[in-house]
Amino acid sequence: MASYSVAPLQKLIEQFEKLPGIGAKTAQRLAYFVLNMPKTEAEEFSKAIIDAHEKIKYCSICCNFTDKDKCPVCTSASRDHSVICVVETPRDAMAMESTNEYRGTYHVLHGAISPLNGVGPDQLKIKELLARLNNQEVKEVIMATNPTVEGEATAMYLTRLLKPLGIKVTRLAYGIPVGGDLEYADEVTLARALEGRTDL
Repeated sequence: MASYSVAPLQKLIEQFEKLPGIGAKTAQRLAYFVLNMPKTEAEEFSKAIIDAHEKIKYCSICCNFTDKDKCPVCTSASRDHSVICVVETPRDAMAMESTNEYRGTYHVLHGAISPLNGVGPDQLKIKELLARLNNQEVKEVIMATNPTVEGEATAMYLTRLLKPLGIKVTRLAYGIPVGGDLEYADEVTLARALEGRTDL
């Protein structure tokens, strides 16, 4: 049986395959779903992608995504502007926000130092962070980079830069997840859990 492909459909499948975590079968399923949408919905979908690309930019203070010059966190009078939480990506800032516990501000680096991948300090939003420390009354910087080799290296690099400025630098405590068993935790996680232990 001869196989055939419809060029526009094939192109749509290929575009979906470029998305993270999307394999060939899922890409095909998404393409057929989009194809079966009413034309108005399909147009709204494509317009949302174009609008996001055209209207979203970096906040001039924290480098998080925003559609204005400054993001809502940086302009909020109810946030504690003396505390900055440094994260790798806008998704990480969103994860912190979802806890409803953190009331300070953020700084998004847009990556982590990774010499193997050609990412050095100059490729990250570090100059912007240092500029903030000169212009604001910052008392504490929380290192909330990921607990990976790259995240740890980035946190250490930033700590060496910030300590001489007399600013308190802290690191998120990483530990055993709720519902987890000690026997399955790796050595680094156990060590972090011990370091971050609190009084009962």
